[in-house]
Amino acid sequence: MPLKVVKRAKSENFYLRGNVSGQSIFESTGTSDRRIAEEIRRKREAELWQETVYGKRAVITFAEAVTAYLDDRPRSQATQRYLLRLMPYFGKMRLSDIDGTCLRGAYQSILRDGESASPATKKRAVRTPLQAILEFGAIQKWCDRPAFPTISVQKKPRRFLRPEEANRLVEAAAPHLQPLLVFLLATGCRVSEALDLEWSRVDLRGRRAVVWQKQARERHVDLPPVAYEWLSSIPYRDGHVFRPLVKTRYGMGLGDRYHDAGRQYGGQIKSGWSGACHRAGLPGHMREWVPRGQKTARRFFVPEHTPHCLRHTWATWHYCVHKDLLKLQADGDWSEIKTVTGYAKLMPDTYRDEIIRWWSHGPDILRQTPE
Repeated sequence: MPLKVVKRAKSENFYLRGNVSGQSIFESTGTSDRRIAEEIRRKREAELWQETVYGKRAVITFAEAVTAYLDDRPRSQATQRYLLRLMPYFGKMRLSDIDGTCLRGAYQSILRDGESASPATKKRAVRTPLQAILEFGAIQKWCDRPAFPTISVQKKPRRFLRPEEANRLVEAAAPHLQPLLVFLLATGCRVSEALDLEWSRVDLRGRRAVVWQKQARERHVDLPPVAYEWLSSIPYRDGHVFRPLVKTRYGMGLGDRYHDAGRQYGGQIKSGWSGACHRAGLPGHMREWVPRGQKTARRFFVPEHTPHCLRHTWATWHYCVHKDLLKLQADGDWSEIKTVTGYAKLMPDTYRDEIIRWWSHGPDILRQTPE
């Protein structure tokens, strides 16, 4: 029988009840207005018949595909944030209708600079998350595989530190950040992996830590002498290893852990990292602006290096010492060998002995017992 608008006890909203092409339907319209409910009934009935004749690909919307994509397996907060930005523009579109024209319209609607935005911004904020949903939809047979024009993004040089620059950076960092920076330089872990590390996953006697890789896989990381020495000097042995400095009722003290608010590339330590880079004399520029509603300008140092550059530094040092790309790929847990080839020969061989000493001892400040 066709769909009918009906009432249900203890609910003000109207419901749809009926049977379309053998499919039993009983669902809420979400409204108590009969006129609107009738419009929803006609639209829903048409969708069901269309699905019967042409299949789900004719009716699945972008919003429905996003829901299925997020339910399929855990996604990062950054991924969820990018998809959320696409919803106002693509949400009600049928997945099978999205094409290159829609993509250009999305740039204009979603990005602050519209079509004038940089290729990197277009690719990161719109093209990549949209393509991920369409690829997922194609696997489910809801649409064709996406075929968008390529976006050429100029590759930036990999930034890394020489041992002397690493010394300055660690020595210029706040005391609570120093062990984190040394750990990153000594192990090559990603910032997110290090900030999620708990003491229960650290084996000081075996000189090894177990971190969670960004694809939700665990990996075992060996601790060089300098990392072992500094971790051993941390007074507490429970909870998260690396903790932020927070304001308490008694003054400044260590918090429980760093929290991921969807920020990438070390955003959790943005302020501390900026100050350390500035004091260490690393390159960057000073940003100055007047906050809304205020008259006094604020200044913030924006370093050219990001915390992720410490992973680049470790990889560059690793190849300089071992000259082995397969070992670098395995130790750094990269999935493809081509990812690590860019680290070859970035660091001149003259630094090899200095790197080995750094991984053994680190800067002099690290051999002092923290207060």
